[in-house]
Amino acid sequence: MVLVMVLCSSCKKNRKSEIALPAIQKESLKNSYAEGFKITKTTNNILLEINSPWPNSEKTYSYLLLTKKQAMTSTYNKDDYDGIITIPIKSIVVTSTTHIPALELLEVEQTLVGFPGTDYVSSEKTRSLIDNGHIRELGKNEGINTEVLLKLQPEVVVGFGIDGNNKTFETIKKSGIPVIYNGDWVEKSPLAKAEWIKFFGVLFNKEKKADSVFKIIENNYNEAKLLAANVTKQPTVLCGAMHKDIWYLPSSTSPEAQLLKDANVNYLWQNSTGNGSLALSFESVYNKAKDADIWLSPSYYTSYESLEKASEHYTKFDAFKNKAIYSFSNTTGATGGVTYYELGIARPDLILKDLIKICHPNLLTNYETHFFKALR
Repeated sequence: MVLVMVLCSSCKKNRKSEIALPAIQKESLKNSYAEGFKITKTTNNILLEINSPWPNSEKTYSYLLLTKKQAMTSTYNKDDYDGIITIPIKSIVVTSTTHIPALELLEVEQTLVGFPGTDYVSSEKTRSLIDNGHIRELGKNEGINTEVLLKLQPEVVVGFGIDGNNKTFETIKKSGIPVIYNGDWVEKSPLAKAEWIKFFGVLFNKEKKADSVFKIIENNYNEAKLLAANVTKQPTVLCGAMHKDIWYLPSSTSPEAQLLKDANVNYLWQNSTGNGSLALSFESVYNKAKDADIWLSPSYYTSYESLEKASEHYTKFDAFKNKAIYSFSNTTGATGGVTYYELGIARPDLILKDLIKICHPNLLTNYETHFFKALR
Protein backbone atom coordinates (compact mmCIF):
# COMPACT_ATOMS: atom_id res chain seq x y z
CA MET A 1 0.00 0.00 0.00
CA VAL A 2 2.86 2.33 0.86
CA LEU A 3 4.56 1.48 -2.45
CA VAL A 4 1.38 2.40 -4.37
CA MET A 5 1.16 5.74 -2.59
CA VAL A 6 4.81 6.50 -3.38
CA LEU A 7 4.29 5.68 -7.06
CA CYS A 8 1.16 7.85 -7.23
CA SER A 9 3.00 10.67 -5.54
CA SER A 10 5.83 10.32 -8.08
CA CYS A 11 3.36 10.36 -10.98
CA LYS A 12 1.77 13.55 -9.64
CA LYS A 13 5.17 15.21 -9.37
CA ASN A 14 6.04 14.23 -12.95
CA ARG A 15 2.73 15.62 -14.20
CA LYS A 16 3.39 18.85 -12.37
CA SER A 17 6.88 19.14 -13.84
CA GLU A 18 5.55 18.49 -17.34
CA ILE A 19 2.89 21.16 -16.94
CA ALA A 20 5.49 23.60 -15.61
CA LEU A 21 7.63 23.41 -18.80
CA PRO A 22 7.45 26.76 -20.64
CA ALA A 23 5.86 26.75 -24.07
CA ILE A 24 8.15 27.52 -27.00
CA GLN A 25 7.33 31.00 -28.25
CA LYS A 26 7.44 31.40 -32.02
CA GLU A 27 7.48 34.71 -33.89
CA SER A 28 7.82 35.32 -37.63
CA LEU A 29 9.31 38.72 -38.37
CA LYS A 30 7.42 40.25 -41.30
CA ASN A 31 9.27 42.19 -43.97
CA SER A 32 7.71 45.32 -45.42
CA TYR A 33 8.92 44.72 -48.99
CA ALA A 34 11.41 41.86 -49.34
CA GLU A 35 10.02 38.48 -50.35
CA GLY A 36 13.20 36.46 -50.67
CA PHE A 37 13.97 35.77 -47.01
CA LYS A 38 12.09 35.03 -43.80
CA ILE A 39 13.20 35.17 -40.17
CA THR A 40 11.42 33.10 -37.52
CA LYS A 41 12.48 33.46 -33.88
CA THR A 42 11.75 30.98 -31.10
CA THR A 43 12.88 30.80 -27.49
CA ASN A 44 15.48 28.21 -28.54
CA ASN A 45 16.81 29.45 -31.89
CA ILE A 46 16.32 31.54 -35.02
CA LEU A 47 15.41 30.07 -38.40
CA LEU A 48 16.56 32.00 -41.48
CA GLU A 49 14.93 30.88 -44.74
CA ILE A 50 15.94 31.96 -48.24
CA ASN A 51 13.30 31.16 -50.85
CA SER A 52 14.45 33.13 -53.90
CA PRO A 53 18.26 33.15 -54.15
CA TRP A 54 18.00 33.31 -57.96
CA PRO A 55 15.18 33.60 -60.52
CA ASN A 56 12.84 30.61 -60.65
CA SER A 57 14.47 28.97 -57.65
CA GLU A 58 12.43 25.96 -56.55
CA LYS A 59 14.18 25.20 -53.25
CA THR A 60 13.90 27.04 -49.95
CA TYR A 61 17.21 27.10 -48.08
CA SER A 62 17.00 27.01 -44.29
CA TYR A 63 19.68 27.94 -41.77
CA LEU A 64 19.52 27.37 -38.01
CA LEU A 65 21.03 30.27 -36.04
CA LEU A 66 22.09 29.58 -32.45
CA THR A 67 23.86 31.56 -29.76
CA LYS A 68 26.84 29.80 -28.13
CA LYS A 69 24.67 28.93 -25.13
CA GLN A 70 21.89 27.55 -27.34
CA ALA A 71 24.41 25.55 -29.37
CA MET A 72 25.63 23.86 -26.15
CA THR A 73 22.15 22.99 -24.87
CA SER A 74 20.04 22.44 -28.01
CA THR A 75 19.44 19.18 -29.82
CA TYR A 76 18.79 19.24 -33.55
CA ASN A 77 19.27 17.20 -36.69
CA LYS A 78 21.90 18.75 -38.98
CA ASP A 79 20.31 17.08 -42.00
CA ASP A 80 17.19 19.24 -41.52
CA TYR A 81 19.10 22.44 -42.38
CA ASP A 82 21.39 23.78 -45.07
CA GLY A 83 23.65 25.22 -42.40
CA ILE A 84 24.04 25.59 -38.64
CA ILE A 85 25.49 28.97 -37.65
CA THR A 86 26.59 30.32 -34.29
CA ILE A 87 25.72 33.98 -33.85
CA PRO A 88 26.82 36.69 -33.60
CA ILE A 89 29.26 36.05 -36.43
CA LYS A 90 32.85 37.09 -35.77
CA SER A 91 34.36 36.45 -39.21
CA ILE A 92 32.70 36.43 -42.63
CA VAL A 93 33.40 36.24 -46.36
CA VAL A 94 30.98 37.96 -48.74
CA THR A 95 31.11 37.59 -52.50
CA SER A 96 29.37 40.66 -53.92
CA THR A 97 30.18 44.34 -53.50
CA THR A 98 26.46 44.85 -52.80
CA HIS A 99 26.96 43.03 -49.48
CA ILE A 100 29.63 45.43 -48.21
CA PRO A 101 27.39 48.49 -47.51
CA ALA A 102 25.21 46.37 -45.20
CA LEU A 103 28.29 45.41 -43.15
CA GLU A 104 29.33 49.06 -42.93
CA LEU A 105 25.86 50.32 -42.05
CA LEU A 106 25.77 47.76 -39.23
CA GLU A 107 29.33 48.74 -38.23
CA VAL A 108 30.67 45.18 -38.57
CA GLU A 109 32.94 45.65 -41.58
CA GLN A 110 35.92 44.58 -39.44
CA THR A 111 34.52 41.01 -39.47
CA LEU A 112 35.14 40.74 -43.23
CA VAL A 113 38.24 38.58 -43.73
CA GLY A 114 38.13 37.83 -47.46
CA PHE A 115 36.57 38.99 -50.73
CA PRO A 116 36.85 37.90 -54.39
CA GLY A 117 37.90 40.88 -56.54
CA THR A 118 38.96 43.47 -53.96
CA ASP A 119 39.69 46.05 -56.68
CA TYR A 120 35.95 46.36 -57.26
CA VAL A 121 35.40 47.63 -53.71
CA SER A 122 34.76 51.38 -53.67
CA SER A 123 34.08 52.19 -50.01
CA GLU A 124 36.91 54.06 -48.31
CA LYS A 125 36.34 52.25 -44.99
CA THR A 126 36.56 48.76 -46.48
CA ARG A 127 39.33 49.78 -48.87
CA SER A 128 41.38 50.84 -45.85
CA LEU A 129 40.93 47.36 -44.34
CA ILE A 130 41.98 45.80 -47.67
CA ASP A 131 45.04 48.05 -47.99
CA ASN A 132 46.11 47.24 -44.42
CA GLY A 133 45.94 43.50 -45.07
CA HIS A 134 42.88 42.74 -42.94
CA ILE A 135 40.87 41.47 -45.93
CA ARG A 136 42.44 38.85 -48.21
CA GLU A 137 42.00 38.71 -51.98
CA LEU A 138 40.12 35.54 -52.96
CA GLY A 139 40.43 35.70 -56.75
CA LYS A 140 37.45 35.80 -59.04
CA ASN A 141 33.87 35.24 -57.91
CA GLU A 142 33.38 32.53 -60.56
CA GLY A 143 36.34 30.60 -59.15
CA ILE A 144 37.08 31.59 -55.56
CA ASN A 145 40.51 30.58 -54.27
CA THR A 146 39.26 27.95 -51.84
CA GLU A 147 42.77 27.23 -50.53
CA VAL A 148 43.09 30.77 -49.18
CA LEU A 149 39.48 30.83 -47.98
CA LEU A 150 39.85 27.57 -46.04
CA LYS A 151 42.97 28.95 -44.34
CA LEU A 152 40.97 31.99 -43.24
CA GLN A 153 38.27 29.73 -41.74
CA PRO A 154 35.41 32.28 -41.81
CA GLU A 155 32.39 31.33 -39.75
CA VAL A 156 30.14 31.82 -42.78
CA VAL A 157 30.33 32.64 -46.49
CA VAL A 158 27.58 34.75 -48.05
CA GLY A 159 27.28 33.81 -51.71
CA PHE A 160 25.05 34.52 -54.66
CA GLY A 161 24.42 32.73 -57.91
CA ILE A 162 22.31 32.55 -61.03
CA ASP A 163 21.45 28.92 -60.23
CA GLY A 164 22.31 26.26 -57.68
CA ASN A 165 25.30 24.85 -59.56
CA ASN A 166 28.41 26.25 -57.90
CA LYS A 167 31.19 23.72 -57.34
CA THR A 168 33.22 26.18 -55.28
CA PHE A 169 30.40 26.69 -52.78
CA GLU A 170 29.93 22.91 -52.55
CA THR A 171 33.63 22.51 -51.71
CA ILE A 172 33.37 25.18 -49.02
CA LYS A 173 30.28 23.55 -47.51
CA LYS A 174 31.95 20.12 -47.43
CA SER A 175 34.79 21.67 -45.40
CA GLY A 176 32.26 22.55 -42.69
CA ILE A 177 31.86 26.27 -43.46
CA PRO A 178 28.19 27.24 -44.02
CA VAL A 179 27.35 29.04 -47.27
CA ILE A 180 24.27 31.27 -47.21
CA TYR A 181 22.76 32.42 -50.48
CA ASN A 182 21.84 36.11 -50.65
CA GLY A 183 19.09 36.95 -53.14
CA ASP A 184 18.80 40.72 -52.75
CA TRP A 185 19.33 41.22 -56.48
CA VAL A 186 16.24 39.13 -57.34
CA GLU A 187 13.81 41.40 -55.50
CA LYS A 188 11.31 43.38 -57.57
CA SER A 189 11.49 46.82 -55.96
CA PRO A 190 14.27 49.15 -54.76
CA LEU A 191 13.13 49.12 -51.14
CA ALA A 192 12.80 45.33 -51.16
CA LYS A 193 16.45 45.07 -52.16
CA ALA A 194 17.48 47.50 -49.43
CA GLU A 195 15.53 45.55 -46.80
CA TRP A 196 18.07 42.72 -47.05
CA ILE A 197 20.11 44.61 -44.46
CA LYS A 198 17.86 42.72 -42.02
CA PHE A 199 19.32 39.46 -43.40
CA PHE A 200 22.75 40.64 -42.23
CA GLY A 201 21.30 42.09 -39.04
CA VAL A 202 20.14 38.70 -37.77
CA LEU A 203 23.56 37.13 -38.47
CA PHE A 204 25.29 39.69 -36.27
CA ASN A 205 22.62 39.95 -33.54
CA LYS A 206 21.92 43.47 -34.74
CA GLU A 207 18.27 43.16 -35.72
CA LYS A 208 17.28 46.42 -34.02
CA LYS A 209 20.05 48.42 -35.71
CA ALA A 210 19.24 46.88 -39.10
CA ASP A 211 15.57 47.78 -38.66
CA SER A 212 16.47 51.34 -37.63
CA VAL A 213 18.83 51.85 -40.58
CA PHE A 214 16.26 50.51 -43.03
CA LYS A 215 13.52 52.76 -41.66
CA ILE A 216 15.73 55.82 -42.23
CA ILE A 217 16.37 54.74 -45.84
CA GLU A 218 12.66 54.01 -46.35
CA ASN A 219 11.62 57.38 -44.94
CA ASN A 220 14.18 59.23 -47.06
CA TYR A 221 12.94 57.41 -50.15
CA ASN A 222 9.26 58.08 -49.49
CA GLU A 223 9.87 61.75 -48.68
CA ALA A 224 11.74 62.20 -51.98
CA LYS A 225 8.98 60.34 -53.84
CA LEU A 226 6.34 62.60 -52.29
CA LEU A 227 8.31 65.69 -53.26
CA ALA A 228 8.55 64.56 -56.89
CA ALA A 229 4.85 63.67 -57.00
CA ASN A 230 3.93 67.36 -56.91
CA VAL A 231 5.71 68.12 -60.19
CA THR A 232 3.37 68.73 -63.13
CA LYS A 233 5.88 68.54 -66.00
CA GLN A 234 7.42 65.17 -66.67
CA PRO A 235 10.58 65.06 -68.81
CA THR A 236 10.73 62.18 -71.30
CA VAL A 237 13.49 59.68 -70.51
CA LEU A 238 15.51 57.16 -72.50
CA CYS A 239 17.73 54.53 -70.85
CA GLY A 240 20.44 52.06 -71.82
CA ALA A 241 22.48 51.58 -74.96
CA MET A 242 23.31 48.98 -77.59
CA HIS A 243 25.34 45.82 -77.18
CA LYS A 244 26.25 44.80 -80.71
CA ASP A 245 22.97 45.46 -82.56
CA ILE A 246 20.60 45.10 -79.61
CA TRP A 247 19.52 47.99 -77.36
CA TYR A 248 18.97 46.90 -73.77
CA LEU A 249 16.83 48.96 -71.39
CA PRO A 250 14.68 48.33 -68.28
CA SER A 251 11.22 46.83 -68.61
CA SER A 252 8.31 48.46 -66.80
CA THR A 253 8.38 45.82 -64.03
CA SER A 254 12.05 46.32 -63.14
CA PRO A 255 13.29 48.12 -60.01
CA GLU A 256 14.94 50.67 -62.32
CA ALA A 257 11.60 51.52 -63.91
CA GLN A 258 10.09 51.77 -60.42
CA LEU A 259 12.71 54.38 -59.51
CA LEU A 260 11.87 56.37 -62.64
CA LYS A 261 8.18 56.17 -61.83
CA ASP A 262 8.80 57.36 -58.28
CA ALA A 263 10.92 60.22 -59.65
CA ASN A 264 7.80 61.23 -61.62
CA VAL A 265 9.28 61.15 -65.11
CA ASN A 266 7.88 59.93 -68.39
CA TYR A 267 9.96 56.83 -68.99
CA LEU A 268 9.14 56.00 -72.59
CA TRP A 269 8.90 52.24 -71.92
CA GLN A 270 6.97 52.48 -68.67
CA ASN A 271 4.07 50.53 -70.17
CA SER A 272 6.15 47.71 -71.65
CA THR A 273 5.58 44.06 -70.78
CA GLY A 274 8.03 41.42 -69.63
CA ASN A 275 10.58 41.16 -66.83
CA GLY A 276 14.17 42.29 -66.54
CA SER A 277 15.64 44.01 -69.58
CA LEU A 278 14.01 44.75 -72.90
CA ALA A 279 16.02 43.82 -75.99
CA LEU A 280 15.08 46.08 -78.90
CA SER A 281 16.37 47.12 -82.30
CA PHE A 282 18.03 50.50 -82.76
CA GLU A 283 15.26 51.58 -85.14
CA SER A 284 12.47 50.94 -82.63
CA VAL A 285 14.33 52.84 -79.90
CA TYR A 286 15.20 55.74 -82.17
CA ASN A 287 11.67 56.13 -83.48
CA LYS A 288 10.33 56.35 -79.94
CA ALA A 289 13.09 58.27 -78.15
CA LYS A 290 14.86 60.49 -80.68
CA ASP A 291 13.27 63.55 -79.03
CA ALA A 292 13.71 62.35 -75.42
CA ASP A 293 14.66 65.12 -72.99
CA ILE A 294 17.08 63.05 -70.92
CA TRP A 295 19.15 59.94 -71.54
CA LEU A 296 20.16 57.93 -68.43
CA SER A 297 22.67 55.11 -67.91
CA PRO A 298 24.10 54.71 -71.44
CA SER A 299 25.69 51.37 -70.56
CA TYR A 300 29.39 51.64 -69.62
CA TYR A 301 30.11 54.67 -71.81
CA THR A 302 31.66 57.54 -69.86
CA SER A 303 31.93 60.31 -72.48
CA TYR A 304 30.24 61.70 -75.57
CA GLU A 305 33.36 60.82 -77.52
CA SER A 306 33.19 57.15 -76.52
CA LEU A 307 29.51 57.02 -77.43
CA GLU A 308 30.17 58.51 -80.85
CA LYS A 309 33.08 56.14 -81.48
CA ALA A 310 30.88 53.18 -80.60
CA SER A 311 28.15 54.23 -83.03
CA GLU A 312 27.37 57.41 -84.92
CA HIS A 313 23.71 56.49 -84.49
CA TYR A 314 23.90 57.77 -80.91
CA THR A 315 24.61 61.29 -82.13
CA LYS A 316 21.17 61.48 -83.76
CA PHE A 317 19.32 61.69 -80.43
CA ASP A 318 18.32 65.10 -79.08
CA ALA A 319 19.71 64.13 -75.67
CA PHE A 320 23.13 63.69 -77.27
CA LYS A 321 22.90 66.97 -79.18
CA ASN A 322 21.70 68.86 -76.08
CA LYS A 323 24.29 67.28 -73.77
CA ALA A 324 21.56 65.80 -71.56
CA ILE A 325 23.07 62.36 -70.90
CA TYR A 326 23.84 61.18 -67.36
CA SER A 327 25.74 58.12 -66.19
CA PHE A 328 26.90 56.52 -62.95
CA SER A 329 29.90 54.88 -64.66
CA ASN A 330 32.16 57.86 -63.93
CA THR A 331 31.64 57.65 -60.16
CA THR A 332 34.26 55.15 -58.98
CA GLY A 333 36.39 54.22 -56.01
CA ALA A 334 40.17 54.49 -55.75
CA THR A 335 40.77 51.25 -57.67
CA GLY A 336 38.05 51.74 -60.30
CA GLY A 337 35.05 50.01 -58.75
CA VAL A 338 31.78 51.65 -59.77
CA THR A 339 30.12 53.04 -56.63
CA TYR A 340 26.59 52.49 -57.97
CA TYR A 341 27.11 48.74 -58.24
CA GLU A 342 28.26 48.59 -54.62
CA LEU A 343 26.05 51.05 -52.76
CA GLY A 344 23.00 51.33 -55.03
CA ILE A 345 21.09 48.31 -53.69
CA ALA A 346 21.52 49.45 -50.09
CA ARG A 347 20.69 53.10 -50.74
CA PRO A 348 17.82 53.44 -53.24
CA ASP A 349 16.97 56.75 -51.54
CA LEU A 350 20.19 58.23 -52.94
CA ILE A 351 19.44 56.91 -56.43
CA LEU A 352 15.95 58.40 -56.33
CA LYS A 353 17.28 61.76 -55.19
CA ASP A 354 19.82 61.69 -58.03
CA LEU A 355 17.06 61.10 -60.57
CA ILE A 356 14.89 63.85 -59.10
CA LYS A 357 17.79 66.30 -59.13
CA ILE A 358 18.54 65.54 -62.79
CA CYS A 359 14.95 65.41 -64.05
CA HIS A 360 13.51 68.17 -61.85
CA PRO A 361 16.41 70.60 -61.27
CA ASN A 362 14.25 73.03 -59.27
CA LEU A 363 13.77 70.42 -56.54
CA LEU A 364 16.41 69.42 -53.98
CA THR A 365 18.27 72.67 -54.68
CA ASN A 366 21.13 71.99 -52.23
CA TYR A 367 21.54 68.34 -53.15
CA GLU A 368 24.57 67.06 -55.10
CA THR A 369 24.09 63.82 -57.00
CA HIS A 370 25.75 60.81 -55.42
CA PHE A 371 25.98 58.38 -58.35
CA PHE A 372 24.81 60.01 -61.59
CA LYS A 373 26.95 62.69 -63.22
CA ALA A 374 26.63 64.49 -66.55
CA LEU A 375 28.49 62.66 -69.29
CA ARG A 376 31.86 64.23 -70.05
